[in-house]
Amino acid sequence: MIKMIIADDQAIVREGLSLVLGFDEEIEIVFQAKNGQEAVDYLADHDCDIVLMDIKMPVLNGVEATKVIHQKYPDVKILVLTTFNDYEYIFQALKNGANGYLLKDTDGKELIADIKKVHNNESIIGSQISDSLVAGLQNNSQQNMISSLTPRELEIARAIANGKSNKEISTILFLSEGTVKNYVTNIFEKLQLSNRTEVALFMKKYD
Repeated sequence: MIKMIIADDQAIVREGLSLVLGFDEEIEIVFQAKNGQEAVDYLADHDCDIVLMDIKMPVLNGVEATKVIHQKYPDVKILVLTTFNDYEYIFQALKNGANGYLLKDTDGKELIADIKKVHNNESIIGSQISDSLVAGLQNNSQQNMISSLTPRELEIARAIANGKSNKEISTILFLSEGTVKNYVTNIFEKLQLSNRTEVALFMKKYD
């Protein structure tokens, strides 16, 4: 069972999402939050697998709530669902630890499928989102950055793009998990990125 929090300041949106997601027997909505702070507070005493997070909310917005949750509860995954297809929002949410970013015009069945992908450690970026984010990253010398990776780092970066965890990569490449973690840190630095979702998007676009 995938335990989820829906964080959105509009009651009709929360209730609608709860209804749509509730049709899937693998998903349980455990809490509806009116803002990011309520989601953070709930996690202090309750278990949750995924937070479905809006961006613009009072008290604590989705970008900042994502940062707090990622730091305090790193095992909790965050899937942003919003109306804002804006580079700054997208970039900051991903930088703060979001595992995916979708627009609210996403089909219900597609949303359920994407939630399950995020639960299985995949990174989800809507096609329209990819266009906005890539446009914002154009100033970086992407090909030079990729060229700076060693063959082993490139291999691991490609594995990250395919949704592999450090543990899975260590098994595939016959390396210790600690060694893989060190490689991942080097990849972040060389590509000037902050998390695995950004690496996945970067590699799929420029590799």
